Amino acid sequence: MPDRGGGPTGPRIRVGRPSRRVRTLLMTLGVLAVLGMAFTMFAGFWTDWLWYRSVNYSSVFTTTLSTKIGLFFVFGLLMALAVGFNLWLAHRLRPPLSAMSMEQQSLDRYRMGIAPYKRWLLLGITALVGLIAGASASGQWRTWLMWVNGVSFGQKDPQFHLDVSFYAFDLPWYRFLLGFGFAATILSLIAAALTHYLYGGLRVTSPGARATAAATGHLSVLLGIFVALKAVAYWLDRYGLAVKSSDFKATDNWTGLRYVDANAYLPAKTILFCIAVICALLFFATLWRRTWQLPVIGFGLMVLSAILIGGLYPAIVQKFQVQPNEQAKEAPYVEKNLQATREAYGIEGAQVTDYSGTSKTEDKTTLRDDVAAAASIRVLDPNIVSPTFQQLQQIRKYYAFPTNLDVDRYNVNGQDQDTVIGLRELNLAGVDKQNWINNHFRYTHGYGVVAAKGTTADTDGRPAFTESNLPSEGVLGKYEQRIYYGEKTTTYSIVGGPQKEIDYSDDQGEKTTSYTGKSGVNLSNAVNRAAYAVAFGEPQIMYSGAIGEGSRILYNRTPKDRVEAVAPWLTIDGDAYPAVVGDKVQWIVDAYTTTNGYPYASRTTLGDTTADSLTATNNNRAVVAQQNQVNYIRNSVKATVDAYTGEVKLYQWDTKDPVLKTWMKAFPGTVEKKSEISGDLMAHLRYPQDLFKVQRELLTRYHVKDATTFLSGSEVWQVPNDPTNQSNDAVPPYYLSMKMPDQKAQAFSLTTTFTPNGRDNLSAFMSVDSEAGTSGYGKIRVLKLPTSTTVDGPKQVQSQFNSEQDIAESIRLLKGGDSEVEYGNLLTVPLDGGLLYVEPVYVRGGGLKYPLLRKVLVSYGGVTAFEDSLDEALNKVFGAEGATPKPPADEGDTTTPPPTTGNATVQEALEDAQEAFTAGQEALKKPDWEAYAKAQAELEAALKRAEDAQAAADRSGGSSPKPSSSPSASAQPGTTASPRPSPSGSPSG
Repeated sequence: MPDRGGGPTGPRIRVGRPSRRVRTLLMTLGVLAVLGMAFTMFAGFWTDWLWYRSVNYSSVFTTTLSTKIGLFFVFGLLMALAVGFNLWLAHRLRPPLSAMSMEQQSLDRYRMGIAPYKRWLLLGITALVGLIAGASASGQWRTWLMWVNGVSFGQKDPQFHLDVSFYAFDLPWYRFLLGFGFAATILSLIAAALTHYLYGGLRVTSPGARATAAATGHLSVLLGIFVALKAVAYWLDRYGLAVKSSDFKATDNWTGLRYVDANAYLPAKTILFCIAVICALLFFATLWRRTWQLPVIGFGLMVLSAILIGGLYPAIVQKFQVQPNEQAKEAPYVEKNLQATREAYGIEGAQVTDYSGTSKTEDKTTLRDDVAAAASIRVLDPNIVSPTFQQLQQIRKYYAFPTNLDVDRYNVNGQDQDTVIGLRELNLAGVDKQNWINNHFRYTHGYGVVAAKGTTADTDGRPAFTESNLPSEGVLGKYEQRIYYGEKTTTYSIVGGPQKEIDYSDDQGEKTTSYTGKSGVNLSNAVNRAAYAVAFGEPQIMYSGAIGEGSRILYNRTPKDRVEAVAPWLTIDGDAYPAVVGDKVQWIVDAYTTTNGYPYASRTTLGDTTADSLTATNNNRAVVAQQNQVNYIRNSVKATVDAYTGEVKLYQWDTKDPVLKTWMKAFPGTVEKKSEISGDLMAHLRYPQDLFKVQRELLTRYHVKDATTFLSGSEVWQVPNDPTNQSNDAVPPYYLSMKMPDQKAQAFSLTTTFTPNGRDNLSAFMSVDSEAGTSGYGKIRVLKLPTSTTVDGPKQVQSQFNSEQDIAESIRLLKGGDSEVEYGNLLTVPLDGGLLYVEPVYVRGGGLKYPLLRKVLVSYGGVTAFEDSLDEALNKVFGAEGATPKPPADEGDTTTPPPTTGNATVQEALEDAQEAFTAGQEALKKPDWEAYAKAQAELEAALKRAEDAQAAADRSGGSSPKPSSSPSASAQPGTTASPRPSPSGSPSG
């Protein structure tokens, strides 16, 4: 090279190969990197295998893994062979000489450049497409297992008269095969065309023929295969019409054939199938004719037919035949959709009966005694009182209760009792000293069950606990109280080794324990420790002295995660709930089998239909697989997770469900028979909330059975928004022991209300018998109110509560200072043709940061009461004996003369009580909470003296009348309804 610079050149530097030491170091680093990546992959696989083996579901892991591997290799190899063969064939069919043109001279450079690497290039391309195709195919393991194990539904679709299993199990697999065939053909066509072009078989600018005969034949065959696959697609599309989603005037996500589908699209698909078959044969014929003239004409005809027959003709039919007379044309197809949808969602047996919504009994006092028989009204709202449980029963900061507690029923003294229940779970955020040992070795579990009566509260508005303290004691008997698995337990723990765990603390100090269960994976093995150190990113697991003989690692500890892991083919309900079953605490998890291939049944998105005001604020209550669109659902499995051992059991609940039978064939031995459910467990099983929410959403439209009404939309309902808060989300369903009009006794039920679309008055009330193990379980009852009259709905009842002057004034007083009022669940109970509404009212007041039950709102037949207890409110509403009297005419005067009695001691005590009562009312007006609390204490003392004096007089034979339980009738509505003081003396309202 000539010297282009102006100065002297420096010495030449000779660049040689790296030294042997450097090469050795680089090779060592490379080998270590490869080994590190390999061990990371191995760690993920090995820890998964160990976990499945620890829960005795290793067959799920092996079946799933072997299916994925099989699909990966089979379809990866098929794709690689298809593309590789066509690359090889195109190269073999290359012309011996290339045309002398600028185009070919430019390509010569590329041909010469890749000539030494042709074999490697072929292997690389085929391997790449094979890996991509195999990875895609392995994701279809569910589709494969359902196809190969599918069982008959025993039901046929109304159009093609094929078993439903064809659409649910077969059609998805055929569509996957078709898609794979298209992908393989297109990739082969692209690879072959590029190879032919590179080697001169195809020419763009060179003189002469544009393609050699060999290239023409080869590409024509591939195009013929593509068109043949299109013919198959047209044929499958005919059946796909039965499960095709479309928006329809009456409903979104309509599935099934409509008039235009049956009379335009269906014959069009058949005609297009025939045209595609002919077109494919024309392409294959080029092997002999060596010309593309006829195939191109045929292909153009097929495209034109697809536009005219498949697009324009159906549009004409819809415009000029359907729209002018839509109801008559669509009615037969709507009836098929109605029937299929009701069957697919299990609502075909829903009993819809007319209900007046107003009581015919003139003397309402006679109904007071009927309330107890109509329902065990739950005034303890599990979605409100968690902070109260937390404050009164947390005991230690490292325990916590779920945001939303659960409702169950327990037999106490021979009587079933609605119970609000929660577990005292581990809360690592409450551990004072956060470190690896504390978080994963010492604080490992929660402790005990806390339960309270659902139908009452104590005199201070606190839950009436039936199981409490630490350790827990009460009516539930003896059981294993340690909670190693729960909804709030999301981190791993290492137990059973040399490091002791904190069990609980009492007056004598901390108690320690060591896990003795068989759950978790043994870490005594160095390989296991290394694998978990890599998988969890915790190198301390590898060398920590806190891990030794007997150490076990517990993870995947929430009930929903465990059930979903051992049964990945199930959809998990959003609300797992605990129950004391025998001597164990068991989490009960409802699980569903679903499909979106039920012909004619409309689809729904689980995340949308199961959303309500609770899921909006607590994602833990959301159904797993929220984005899944389904048009068939069954609560086919009841699962349990032991809170101590983590043992998972799956029980077959729906013995007729063909989808479950299919999965049981695919994973034999994983689901136990329904007969294996013990009596103790059966007593706590219930109808699942998410299934109920899906069914109630469908029943807003599908409660009607005739097509004309369905199409008119005049009977469409909606689930009302929760009136107790401002979330604008749907009201959640409520569990309640109650009796519907046609039932002879109360049953544990799940209930909800409906309003007309766009209005607030009540249109229907729905309940489902949730008492598992009884003949009525799953029976859906809908009370339909008349459209000619209006009955107040939840929002209107809540508005009535808030707008009544006396109640509004009482609420204002309850909100005095820094107090907050929270409305509990608005319960609806059918009673004597009318509807009884009950709503507990809670107050967080003063220094108390947890809600206490202070008032109960009751409404029936337009009469409203707002009293200190449910009994008082019911008495007032029904005008029964003992009801709170009306205020005096002069509402400004809140005092009345005290009741008189012949006993001087009693009379004196009553006068003192009256003075204390008056002082309390004066303190409320200021408000002066200290004075109010003092007055309340004096009032209670005076009443106690009066009662003692009266009792003494009765024992001595005195005949003086008994004093009133409180001066001025205790609390006159509106003017004197006063909150009770909190236990600490500070007002709670």
